[in-house]
Amino acid sequence: MPAAERFLLDTSALLTLTDGEVGSEVIKHLLDQAARGEVEVSISAASLMELYYIAIQEQGEDQAALLVGLVKSWPVSWLYPDEETFLLAGRMKAFHRLSFADALIAGTAVACAATLVHKDPEFETLAGELALRSLPYKGRSSEREV
Repeated sequence: MPAAERFLLDTSALLTLTDGEVGSEVIKHLLDQAARGEVEVSISAASLMELYYIAIQEQGEDQAALLVGLVKSWPVSWLYPDEETFLLAGRMKAFHRLSFADALIAGTAVACAATLVHKDPEFETLAGELALRSLPYKGRSSEREV
């Protein structure tokens, strides 16, 4: 049996779903496939940090905790960086204009051979180094689901 296709959700992909933005149906579909064991979906620990601080800034700590609980209930694996991942991230940061978190997320995608699902134009410069699946950059259809 061939290995399941792997996807890594960037923070922007998480917020696409929780904020009801255009492209949320793509994330819902991937999560449904993951629940059925058809694909593997992962999230970098760097995205957990980003999701939490963004939610605190926008909605306060109580809502941030609820949002983290929601995302932690999804059928995904959480990936925490090891030395190899940090070095891959360092290489990405050295050669591309990326934030520390984005470099770590991209390094994680490379380390686990996953397609990075995102809505962040910064990642487009990495097209030759890892598989990317871009979500639509604009639009919102409902409020955050918490």
